[in-house]
Amino acid sequence: MAIDPRFFDQVGADTVEAWAKGSGAKCVGEGTGAVTGVGAASTALAGDVAFFEGAAKGLGSISVKAAAIFVSEEHVEGVPDGVTALIHDQPRLAFFAMASRAIRRKTIADQAERIHTTAAIHPDAKLGPGVVVGAGAAIGAETVIGANTVIGPGVQIGMRTEIGPNASLQCALIGNDVKILAGARIGEAGFGVAPGPEGAEDSPHFGRAILQDHVTLGANSCVDRGAFDDTVIGERSKLDNFCQVAHNCQLGRNVVVAAFAGISGSVTVRDGAMLGGRVGIADHVTVGTGAQLAASAGVFRDIPDGETWGGTPGRPIRQWMREVAWLQKNAGGKKKAAREPKEG
Repeated sequence: MAIDPRFFDQVGADTVEAWAKGSGAKCVGEGTGAVTGVGAASTALAGDVAFFEGAAKGLGSISVKAAAIFVSEEHVEGVPDGVTALIHDQPRLAFFAMASRAIRRKTIADQAERIHTTAAIHPDAKLGPGVVVGAGAAIGAETVIGANTVIGPGVQIGMRTEIGPNASLQCALIGNDVKILAGARIGEAGFGVAPGPEGAEDSPHFGRAILQDHVTLGANSCVDRGAFDDTVIGERSKLDNFCQVAHNCQLGRNVVVAAFAGISGSVTVRDGAMLGGRVGIADHVTVGTGAQLAASAGVFRDIPDGETWGGTPGRPIRQWMREVAWLQKNAGGKKKAAREPKEG
């Protein structure tokens, strides 16, 4: 994916050869191609560098458009023609290390003033005390931003949007008529971890967080930016307080999510779905159009359109209720023996 220059700077390693040299990888193929972005192995575009780790059967999904891909020696034969192979013992870690050095996220720490001179703030917008606005950010007409909220560099906010106090937004595009309540965190890096020589290493995230028109995000909720793709919450979706939406998630229009729900990375929730409180969804699951999840459901597989599921692991609601009823009926053990009458 192309790096959004509003949020990231490419500060080095702009050729495949530079990526190979900087990571210590062996370069097999054309090493002079330009590097303009990073991507997932299956969706990398022209100019992107990616990595592949996993079973050999997945090699067929590698994008033929990628400029280069980090792979282990055993997988080099599966790299498509025209894509440069960067051979490394730890492809994922080598990619993360190089990407972190080559692409830098813009931060508030780079500016001295509270409201950057290049920020575009409409005269009708209202900013509370202590609001910080980064370079290149834009805030639309009649938008109200609460005290001590931080709007990071390049963040774009539409018209008539309300943002509560002590919120933070970075790498984010916010539509019109959006409500973001106090303490919300939008655009932080998602939870990605790779094993390294000294232990677990955090994975860099180069995507964005997008909230479309009329979205509501509850207090102290979090929407992480994507790793390579965007995290998107569709029009008129409503999320309660203390909700977590992880990197690369795609929520459709009119999705309703109750408090304490946790949505793992790369989940798709289609239009009109409803999630009860404390629902948990495992990564890469799809929740169908108009589907409903009962409170505290734990979902590990795709849910068809229009179905209602409950329980952990999640299953169709009638099946789950029959199982609960059977368990209640049979888990009580033997009935206590009748007490003998007392003498006298």
